[in-house]
Amino acid sequence: MNASRDKAASRRHFAQHNVPSATSTRVHTLPEATAAAHRTGFPVVLKPSSHAGSIGVIRIDSPEDLTAGWEFAVSGAGAQGREGSGVLVEEYLDGPEISVECVTQHGVTTVIAVTRKDVGFAPYFEEVGHTVTAGDPLLPEVAPVAAQALRALGVTDGVQHVEMRLTGTGPRIVEVNARIGGDMIGELVRLATGLDLPRIAADIACGNTPNLTLTAHATAAITLLYPPAAGTLTARRLSAVPGPLCPWLHQVTWLRNIGDQVCLPPTSLPGAARVGFVIVTADSPDDAQARLASLTDQLTLAVEPHATV
Repeated sequence: MNASRDKAASRRHFAQHNVPSATSTRVHTLPEATAAAHRTGFPVVLKPSSHAGSIGVIRIDSPEDLTAGWEFAVSGAGAQGREGSGVLVEEYLDGPEISVECVTQHGVTTVIAVTRKDVGFAPYFEEVGHTVTAGDPLLPEVAPVAAQALRALGVTDGVQHVEMRLTGTGPRIVEVNARIGGDMIGELVRLATGLDLPRIAADIACGNTPNLTLTAHATAAITLLYPPAAGTLTARRLSAVPGPLCPWLHQVTWLRNIGDQVCLPPTSLPGAARVGFVIVTADSPDDAQARLASLTDQLTLAVEPHATV
């Protein structure tokens, strides 16, 4: 379990158990990072050995970007706890990003959902949206890889959030988190499948066998809302509201108020740039995305930019 908190330790376990992952080298200085990047081949990813929420994670496309990228990764690594130290230089995994939501009890893993992710603000890895569909066709392909990764790390019980990329050579592990996924992913799973991940986690913790029978067969999706610029938030408005006129609009939540200072990624805290989010349900992923697009068209976000000197 502890190995899932230290990304360098996770990579070692993956390599020992032939889990498809990324080439990774832990480094402590810029010269070490430069040498590792050239051995790995550009583009590479720099990331703190621990932390979550993409803090300090950046893609480096060329040697000229290494110094600035190193400073960014080191700033993210500065607050690392005992779970890990240093910075990892990793192979960039090209392909769509997903997470696999798992339930494990007595060492037996059941994959219950796939979360398809939208990632933005390159070269950073800010997750800006998620979609969960009951019975996702990716399940047969990714479930064995997720279960293999959990066995390699010695995870025997609980709920897990396993991140991977769908590369040209198949699914490859990004990282394993021994917890429910953030960004309301647990709620998306409940809306799409009927499975309550917090309740399932509590059942396992109490020694009970959870019921993993799907009671819903739908799609649920979330879009995280970001300001158009850094500055003072002067307007935030969405004309649609949950209710009889929009029964598919499950939730609208604002995280920032008028007059608050807002910013754009990257930030030092996970999700600090977000001003709100919306969650919708639908019968299919395409319908869910269409509904999110219609809400975006109705959205007003205005910012008074910071004065420049």
